[in-house]
Amino acid sequence: MNPIVIATILVAVIGLLGAVLLVVASKVFAVTEDERVKEAELVLPGANCGGCGYAGCSAYAKAVAEGAPVNQCVAGGAAVTEKLAMIMGVEAGAATEYKAMVACLGDNTHTHKRYEYHGIPTCAACNVLYNGDSSCPFGCLGFGDCARACKFGAIQVVDGVARVDRDKCTGCGACKTVCPKRIIFLYAFKERPKPIVMCSNHKKAVDTRRDCTAGCLGCGKCVRSCPVQAVEVRDNVARVDYNKCIGCGKCAKDCPVNCITIPPKYTA
Repeated sequence: MNPIVIATILVAVIGLLGAVLLVVASKVFAVTEDERVKEAELVLPGANCGGCGYAGCSAYAKAVAEGAPVNQCVAGGAAVTEKLAMIMGVEAGAATEYKAMVACLGDNTHTHKRYEYHGIPTCAACNVLYNGDSSCPFGCLGFGDCARACKFGAIQVVDGVARVDRDKCTGCGACKTVCPKRIIFLYAFKERPKPIVMCSNHKKAVDTRRDCTAGCLGCGKCVRSCPVQAVEVRDNVARVDYNKCIGCGKCAKDCPVNCITIPPKYTA
């Protein structure tokens, strides 16, 4: 037989065997994909903000299909929670709405600059030099690292202090992560909002007053006015125990420097 014909037949046979092996392997090693993952991904907002605790919406969709709670998407809120619950056939559960809060009142009218900073215009960079250029070493630096981290345009710097637009905030926590001062936290807006101490200065009263005219003096007046002992002065600054607090507002009313506030109930 012609060698060329023999070679052609051998190649054809080898190719056929390879194709058969590939088909068999695809059947044997096939991974069944949960269709609910795709459905969940379509429901999620696609912001990939990480507020759910997972590395993006795709990762959370997969986790939900594997049994993770359906009420963890802070960007999507209650609407997304309900849709995910329908896809997974589970109860939606109550979802607490969180919004970012910047615990600082030290704007340009209450603080001053200790030196002129001409370095990289970020809070992280400025904070490396003597805890920043602000007279208050614990307060907002105002370079907007948090604003740049926010994917929803919910933060802007006003008079040297970051402020949050609660209508836009999803509570993802990206701003909290990048703040070098750790003065941004997620606040749970419930039926009866609770007080926030808008200061993190741990110095004694005379020094705090020198740093910021809106800073907590640690005077303890709020402690004495609280009917349920939910407030204490710790490291020269007032702190609220939210497990005890009933949201009566007496501490905010009695604060001599008005650094304790109760945000209004957030309504979407």
